Amino acid sequence: MKLHANAKTCPNSRLLICQRVLDHSWSLMAAAEAAGVSERTAAKWIARFRDQGQAGLLDRASTPNHIPHKTPDRLVHAIEALRRLRMTAAEIAEALDMALSTVSAVLKRIGLGKRSRLEPPEPPNRYERRRPGELVHVDIKKLGRFERPGKRILRRGPGVHGHDAGWESVHVCVDDHSRLAYVEVLPDEKAPNVVAFLRRACSWFADRGIRVERVMTDNGPGYRSRLHATACTELGLKHIRTRPYRPRTNGKAERFIQTMLREWAYARLYSTSTERAQLLPDWVDHYNFKRPHGSLSHQPPASRVNNLAGNYN
Repeated sequence: MKLHANAKTCPNSRLLICQRVLDHSWSLMAAAEAAGVSERTAAKWIARFRDQGQAGLLDRASTPNHIPHKTPDRLVHAIEALRRLRMTAAEIAEALDMALSTVSAVLKRIGLGKRSRLEPPEPPNRYERRRPGELVHVDIKKLGRFERPGKRILRRGPGVHGHDAGWESVHVCVDDHSRLAYVEVLPDEKAPNVVAFLRRACSWFADRGIRVERVMTDNGPGYRSRLHATACTELGLKHIRTRPYRPRTNGKAERFIQTMLREWAYARLYSTSTERAQLLPDWVDHYNFKRPHGSLSHQPPASRVNNLAGNYN
């Protein structure tokens, strides 16, 4: 049973009220005052106890006994069946000649508001390559540019954030074995910038004694371009793309992005997006050489790279 957050009584205290009045000859006023409730509330629990015993002291559902405009069960079953065919709420509403708001409310009530709920839960598929460079994860996170602090930090309404200033793309490359990361802020996520970032990332890893062999990306246009395919061939990389709508396949990059947003992008109040970008290299250096990583026995990523292991201290 789930009690109301502000409930003054529970089944035990309600039983105590009843026992004091019925068994110990307390007055209704005295029992109510001792429990911190009104006489009307105390009388209600005593009446329920007389009628149903201790079962009557449990909370009842607040749902009305009769809802005239409730969606019939046959339509609820039809909505669920169509949803399991992966139809959208709008398509279901059109097929059944129902209001979209009604269909959406029914889907939310039966737990199918999101398409991801249609798939059975999968156990986590954790893996790790045996050596640095065997596989790197590449991804992009778009961030809004701004010329003054935005609503995300100030907790104010719209109109302060710098959407009018456009967007910038944070390109990340994370080594699967060591979690060593290379990051750049670029103007967009088009093929030329995607390829230029990949070349610089491979060069950055090579300077640290890591030869990149495979690269995993999502199915963004820049990664599906001929320019990217040509660059992978020239760099001797095997390109692996994730399955559509399954970002978990590229989970190490996704997880790194979440950490980056929390500890760098939204960690403090920046006056401009330019200032935010200028502080990114310092944070990446801290992440690679000093920040404890939970999956690495609380050691930084550099501890897993031979020629860097002695430098991260």
